[in-house]
Amino acid sequence: MLSLNILHVLRAPVGGLFRHVTDLVEGQIARGHRVGIIADSMTGDSRSRDTFAALAPKLALGLSRTPIPRSLGPRDLTAALHVVNRVRKTRPDVIHGHGAKGGAFARLAFARKPAIRAYTPHGGSLLLDPASTTGKAYLGAERLLMARGDLYLFESAYSARIFSERIGAPDGEVRVVHNGVAANEFEPVPPAADATDLVFLGELRRVKGIDVLIDAIASLRQNDSAVTATLVGSGPEEAALRAQVSRLNLEHAIRFLPPMAARDAMAHGRVMVIPSRAESLPYVVLEAAAAGKPLITTGVGGIPEIYGPQSDALMTPGDPTVLAETIRRALRAPAALTEPAQTLRARVAAAFSLNAMVDGVLAGYVASIERVPALSQALLSVA
Repeated sequence: MLSLNILHVLRAPVGGLFRHVTDLVEGQIARGHRVGIIADSMTGDSRSRDTFAALAPKLALGLSRTPIPRSLGPRDLTAALHVVNRVRKTRPDVIHGHGAKGGAFARLAFARKPAIRAYTPHGGSLLLDPASTTGKAYLGAERLLMARGDLYLFESAYSARIFSERIGAPDGEVRVVHNGVAANEFEPVPPAADATDLVFLGELRRVKGIDVLIDAIASLRQNDSAVTATLVGSGPEEAALRAQVSRLNLEHAIRFLPPMAARDAMAHGRVMVIPSRAESLPYVVLEAAAAGKPLITTGVGGIPEIYGPQSDALMTPGDPTVLAETIRRALRAPAALTEPAQTLRARVAAAFSLNAMVDGVLAGYVASIERVPALSQALLSVA
């Protein structure tokens, strides 16, 4: 295997995207590559700061943070210049962008030597409504940037298909490399003493469907069910979701907790509920499945790829009545969820490993490098 200089570019160091990048970076370093990171300085929490602090000494190409707003705007120029300067200083062989903004900056960056430009959307612009103004802007930008990409890595076959349908077929290398979980994540997570019936973990955004879950809980409690829930996370919809809970008089039934590690969050509830309206290939589903956690989720994005033959158990998104009935059945007969959870756990162990993810991404880099004679020859000459 060639020893590569790899620079990762991402916006927000939160959620599944951040986990993917940090897992990938750790795996690449362990395999002898020199790695660096560029990330947004305006977002993150104590967990991401701790993660960066632990990772920074291992990053041969360094860690830098610069303001990268979520929305398109004038500050993007400053961020783009920061990426260009870091590329020129670190002279990477691979510039790997994650998410819409990270992917744009990675592909736009000019380098003094040949470099592979890799892009993993992580949902990103693919989850936007293509008929909306924002969706049209981002998808239009994606079409323009396709000419600058050498390697397109998709976490799910679903994302690869949506990219092709909404944006087009890239000229570069295209590969599906599923997210993966580590061997130590297959240990069970027993519920805490104060665990609620349900637990949600993720960013508090509309796309995650938390409002649907709250409405479903309200419906259940109107029908004499004493169901309780814990919502773990933070995000732009937190105030609106808290107001919804208050409006429905559910403060005694639903509690909010700040972001925390997935296994810590799972202990706060007996059944995990992920009612997403849209997804790519969510880590939280892999993490719950690995731990054998009873799980209720929707059949969106790449989730059916995780469930495979069990996909019939997945719900249609956005329907609080269907969700309420599914929760009611799960709480009445919790043992009925045990066997499906163990079957899913075995499937994830066999098909979604962290090592396979790291090796799959690196194989994509090598295949793309072999398409660029100048870079291939330069690397082989020092190998």
